[in-house]
Parts: sequence; C-alpha cells; structure tokens
Amino acid sequence: MTAIVAIRPPPGDAATLKRAGEAGIALRSVPMFRVEPVAWTMPDIARLDALLLGSANIMRHGGAKLSALTGLPAWCVGDTTAEAARAAGFTVAHVGAGGLQPVAERAVAMGARKLLRLSGEAHVPLSLEEGARLDTRVVYRVATLPLPGALAALADEGLVVLLHSAEAARHFSAEVERVGLPRGRIALACLAPRIAPAAGTGWRAVAVAETVDDAALLALAAEMCKGGMERRQGPEGTPA
Repeated sequence: MTAIVAIRPPPGDAATLKRAGEAGIALRSVPMFRVEPVAWTMPDIARLDALLLGSANIMRHGGAKLSALTGLPAWCVGDTTAEAARAAGFTVAHVGAGGLQPVAERAVAMGARKLLRLSGEAHVPLSLEEGARLDTRVVYRVATLPLPGALAALADEGLVVLLHSAEAARHFSAEVERVGLPRGRIALACLAPRIAPAAGTGWRAVAVAETVDDAALLALAAEMCKGGMERRQGPEGTPA
C-alpha cells in the first residue's frame, strides 16, 4: 500500500499531521531536517518601516531579541507565519499567499520602504524597486539528516513524499541516490512550482499543489496515492 510521508522538521510536521488527520488522510512524519537558531545582530530599529517574515521558524528560533521588533508591522508570507507572529506579539499588516516577493512589493507600494527581513540561512533572493531598502538578518538554519531506515523500508510498497521547499527536494533526491532507492517507486507532491525542478528526474510522478498551502498539498498527495495523478516529468525535470 502506498504511504504518504512528510519529511519536514518538527514542529512544522505537527501542523501538517494535524491537517492530514482533519482531512482523514493517513500521513507519516519522517523528518529529514533539524532547525537550529543562528546568532544575529539587531539593526537600528529607528531606521525601519516594517518586517518581512517568511517562516514561523523565525518566531520559534529568533530568540529574545524579537520582542524589540514587535512595534513594527509584520508582513507575512502566509497564514502559518502570521499566526506565529501574532502569538509572539507582532501586529500583522498583511498575509500573502504566493511567496515573499509579492508581499515585499506590496509593502513598498503601501509606503514601507525600509524593510527588515528575518529569514533562514537558505532563502530566496528578493528584489525591490529603486529607492527601497532591504536589510536581511539570518536567525535560523535548517540542518539536514540522513534518510532514515524506516523511510527506505516504506519505499518497497511505494511512496508519495511531500516536499515543502526546493532545499528539501534537493536533499531528499541526494539521499535517495546515496542509499540506492528506486525512484520509480516514489512520487513527489510539491508545495510550489519551483520545488519540482530541484528534485531532478526519474520519479514515478511529480505534481504541484494548486495553491501554496498544506491543505492543497495533502489533497494532491491523497489523489496521487490513489493513482489519480500520474503526472510524469518532462525532459527538464519539470512536471509534464
């Protein structure tokens, strides 16, 4: 029987497991990453208009210094990040739905021209219009873990693996290659379009969620698990 597996680190995996349970989807969590705090320095708050927040991990690992920034409006990449920001005492000015670039552009358009981006060590570059300023401070990193034996065993029956980032796709692909798992028995459900190419080729199927949220990703994985989404890869490693 094909299993659906999440490889994201805790505590983010708990949120995915909860959503899966609410949807009646059997999901196993087999983390292949560990999130760690990174020492960071505080910028001059008086020279800032707003914060850009791209992950709930910022609030989990940013440390005590975050409290000094709660007077700035927070522009968040999505609902999960916004919920974590509010719980940490931030006032959320905007919640995006399609990546941090459009959130940053909207913030600048609304008059926030001096932005502080708190992020992980691996992050997507952002570009702002001339005259706007972006200061980026890394507050956490994601360390990779080897592919667990429990996950390798599941591949014998077939797998649908949830991929929440391009970094996760690259690491999972490398680990599958390292341990010699057959890619033809593994399907990939990707949260966003840029994730699929990072995984490479040779998988049983690759598909991208219709919207960038766990609910859509889980629904996609469930459909793939039933054999309803045999979307093969194109020659360049993107969904055909």
